[in-house]
Order: sequence, then structure tokens, then C-alpha cells
Amino acid sequence: MASLSEDDLSCPVCHEIFSVPVLLSCSHSFCKECLQQFWRIRETQECPVCRKRSARDLPPVNLALKNLCESFLKERNERRSSGSEEICSLHSEKLKLFCLEDKQPVCLVCRDSQQHDNHKFRPIGEVVSSYKEDLNTALKSLQEKLKHNENIKGEFEETVQHIKLLSFWIQTRLIQVSSCLMI
Repeated sequence: MASLSEDDLSCPVCHEIFSVPVLLSCSHSFCKECLQQFWRIRETQECPVCRKRSARDLPPVNLALKNLCESFLKERNERRSSGSEEICSLHSEKLKLFCLEDKQPVCLVCRDSQQHDNHKFRPIGEVVSSYKEDLNTALKSLQEKLKHNENIKGEFEETVQHIKLLSFWIQTRLIQVSSCLMI
């Protein structure tokens, strides 16, 4: 498993580790959902990589690739949970720094890479507390909005019930009036 990289197990459409990989007749694999979405958008059943028309509406699941992806994810999760620090998916180094520009944790190799050239960094421990505070504030605000929305939903449902009752009453009255007019 050590010779496999994340790129080898990544869908060419979403660039994530395959989720339910399916195999086309051209031998390219994709996440089932990515392929279906691609086909819906394109309105044609062609391979997103080579554009060859697919012979099947429902391509088969690539079981070998599915098993490899599951094993890879399991191993990666075990590796991450075995230590208290997270590991960089690009360099397999501990994530010790936080890039203030990109707002993401990085390893020492990432810090020195061209991608983070001239960026400012802080030790992860320094930024955790401020982000926790920001998240707690945002969470409280969202909880208040959710409660408010639930109250509005309750009022709306009451209004719908009143409208239904009023509609039933009006229909009953119309029937009574029309029967009186018929006499």
C-alpha cells in the first residue's frame, strides 16, 4: 500500500479519493455520482477523460479499486488518529503551522514551498483558541437563527391549518347557498 499515492486513487472529476468507483468500457474509473452528474450536465454518456461514448448506461462498480480506496482511507485514518497531531497529505509530515493567508494547517515542507511563498504562519496552538471562539460565536448565532426559523415554521403551519379550515368553511357555505338557490 505504501507505493500507492492519493493521486492514484483519486477521481479525475472531483479529485477526491474514489467513492463507489465505476469502470467505463474505455477502462477509466470515476466516482459513480461524479460520472452521473457529468452525464446529466453533458446530456451524453461519454468518458470525461477520453470522450469515448460509454457502452453501458450503468457502468459496473470497480470492486478492486473500491477495496483499495477503502483500505487506503482506513490506513490513513489510523495513521492520523494514532498520533495527537495531524499529518500533511502531501508530505506525510506533522502539521505544526497555520498559514494565515490560506487559513489552513501546513507542515514545514509546505511552508517552504512556492505555494506559500511570502505567507505568514503561526504555530497551530496559537490560532486554535481564536478559531474556537469564532466558531462558538458563529454556532450560537446559527442556533438562534435555527430556533427563530423553527418558530416561524410553527406559525406558518398554524396559518396553513387556519387557511384549510377557512377554505372548508367557505366551501360548505357555497354548497349551502347553491342548494338554497336551486330550490
